[in-house]
Amino acid sequence: MTRPASAKRRSLQGILAAGTLCAAALPCVAFPAHADTLGDTGEAIIHADEHPENWLTYGRTYTEQRYSPLDQINRANVGNLKLAWYYNFDTNRGQEGTPLVVDGIMYATTNWSKMKALDAATGKLLWEYDPQVPGNIADRGCCDTVNRGAGYWNGKVFFGTFDGRMIALDAKTGKKVWEVNTIPPEASLGKQRSYTVDGAVRVVKGLVLIGNGGAEFGARGFVSAFDAETGKLKWRFYTVPNNKNQPDHAVSDKVLMEKAYKTWGPNGAWVQQGGGGTVWDSIMYDPVTDLVYLGVGNGSPWNYKYRSSGIGSNLFLGSIVAVKPETGEYVWHFQETPMDQWDYTSVQQIMTIDMPINGETRRVIVHAPKNGFLYIIDAKTGEFLAGRNYTYENWASGLDPLTGRPIYRPEGLWTLNGNFWYGIPGPLGAHNFMAMAYSPRTHLIYLPAHQIPFGYKNQTGGFKAHPDSWNLGLDMTKTGLPDSAEARTAYMKDLHGEVLAWDPVKMQTVWQIDHKGPWNGGVLATGGDLLFQGLANGEFHAYDATNGSDLFKFNAQSGIIASPITYSVNGKQYVAVEVGWGGIYPISMGGMGRTSGWTVNHSFMAVFSLDGKASLPEMNSLGFLPVKPPAEYDSKVVDKGYFQYQTYCQTCHGDNGEGAGMLPDLRWSGSIRHKDGFYNVVGRGALTAYGMDRFDTSMTPDEIESIRQYLIKRANDTYQREVDARKNASGTPQGPAMGITPQ
Repeated sequence: MTRPASAKRRSLQGILAAGTLCAAALPCVAFPAHADTLGDTGEAIIHADEHPENWLTYGRTYTEQRYSPLDQINRANVGNLKLAWYYNFDTNRGQEGTPLVVDGIMYATTNWSKMKALDAATGKLLWEYDPQVPGNIADRGCCDTVNRGAGYWNGKVFFGTFDGRMIALDAKTGKKVWEVNTIPPEASLGKQRSYTVDGAVRVVKGLVLIGNGGAEFGARGFVSAFDAETGKLKWRFYTVPNNKNQPDHAVSDKVLMEKAYKTWGPNGAWVQQGGGGTVWDSIMYDPVTDLVYLGVGNGSPWNYKYRSSGIGSNLFLGSIVAVKPETGEYVWHFQETPMDQWDYTSVQQIMTIDMPINGETRRVIVHAPKNGFLYIIDAKTGEFLAGRNYTYENWASGLDPLTGRPIYRPEGLWTLNGNFWYGIPGPLGAHNFMAMAYSPRTHLIYLPAHQIPFGYKNQTGGFKAHPDSWNLGLDMTKTGLPDSAEARTAYMKDLHGEVLAWDPVKMQTVWQIDHKGPWNGGVLATGGDLLFQGLANGEFHAYDATNGSDLFKFNAQSGIIASPITYSVNGKQYVAVEVGWGGIYPISMGGMGRTSGWTVNHSFMAVFSLDGKASLPEMNSLGFLPVKPPAEYDSKVVDKGYFQYQTYCQTCHGDNGEGAGMLPDLRWSGSIRHKDGFYNVVGRGALTAYGMDRFDTSMTPDEIESIRQYLIKRANDTYQREVDARKNASGTPQGPAMGITPQ
């Protein structure tokens, strides 16, 4: 059993004496001369097992293994787990954050880039900070106004904001120490450029590292490193070249100009759209190799034929790039998805482990990106060691055993052959931001995977960028499902999620846990041989890490997509997870793949212990209810309205006009009953404060009106189906639909 924290740890302050880091499992790592003032937290993270009561960085340790040796809660007693406390967040959008715990204080980031400091034993609010992100910023990102987590270093906490800032706060008081804009002025040039920050902060050797999102809106990717004490920019690494192959006066200049530019060519939409390659999630530091690894995202636009005229591999899209932490200098790269045309990002969590390779122990990167293949890569050199698909995929027949490059299936090259293609995985990937875990006790990787297909088809007439819209190079009217029960049933059969227990030596699944639906939360492995995970259906589970047996289930009454953590206070172990259904799948897929399309989202921190005595109140689960729509609509403009809706509205309000319960389902909005009222919202921005931007500079009044007519048609088409579904699920529907979702 786990001993009390005071009996087995050194305090953070007590760890600071050494100027070098020498752990039994690690080589001696020399830190800079200022290590006694800036390197203390870094040493504490490396020696994390000496103070397992804390959770000091996103993956607990720099390895990002999401494993804790705490074992007070174990297979024998986890069935007694109860809710210890919960804390309601002030936004009911999606929650994807990993909280940090430092000496009994929890630091949690929430939607709209807010920060909470809570007593980790009781949930008492100690302080909070709201950076006041403007509401109209919401539609400048692809995937909800989420935030995945903070960084901690020497008494300060750091977090990025959705509008592109990095903020440092005093960890004790919550007072702002410094604030910087992470987006350089030259990066946002052009009408279709839009940058957001929602990724978790990593702090390495006194440098605060952050990337950005926005590839769907014409962004060019980069990672920035700021001095943790002052906020001064130390280095910036661009992940794709600029369109003139000229210096950015950044550390990435040499490799981009000499190596990357020739893989793009001088023509194509990337010249205006920035190329993409945003590092919106995974940044990882390994003290063994003393390298930082950047997980690079998809192209901008997605369409390879339009993006670079179908030429080149487009470095560094879909790649892992290794750089030196102090300077950002390029060391090596490995491209997992050359010629990306599927949105197969490589920004999913990068993990390092030590494992036997041909009779010797090697330090390796384990990576399971969107594309459905799991890679084993030498962490020092970038050499491809092994790779195999971890789930079904139909874009490639395998990987070249020497190079690791994909062996493409001709039908999967949809941008080049011009055909409609039903791709598995789709752009949501076979694995997304949901964290995987590794247990040194079982030597298994636990991977939350899912299958979410997608229809790909070239945008007709060549690439045309629309302002205030996703610009993918796809025909957005062909990506959704036909409105038929047969198509819906067939799609639902292809839709599922699971947790895979993967043996990295044998490169195969040992066992798996099957879930009914996709888009479930990340996982946590512990010394009690437990695996924790929250599900989209609102359940929080503890599984036996040795065989997948379900040992504990809790009804959180709201979907969970965040990753759990565990910590202890005064010798008592807790397990915590952010609850809140959201992100890109719920807001964009809508009726395509929903498992409970009218379920209300509730956002809160849930914390469990063996002696917990808290209980959740009964929460509303009916959400946006169908209201009988106007019977008449203009059938002559609904096709035009469908195009406008899919171009400007679908990614937030759901495919084919069907919402999924988080943002307003426009079929039941009161605004569609009145032309002027609808234009006030969509055209003039009456609800800007709630995240609904204005579109009067993007669409004409007639185009906006065509959307209203289309929504009335969709409401009539689906009204009875929605009423019947609710009666079957919960009896008689209750009350009218609300028109606004609170922030």
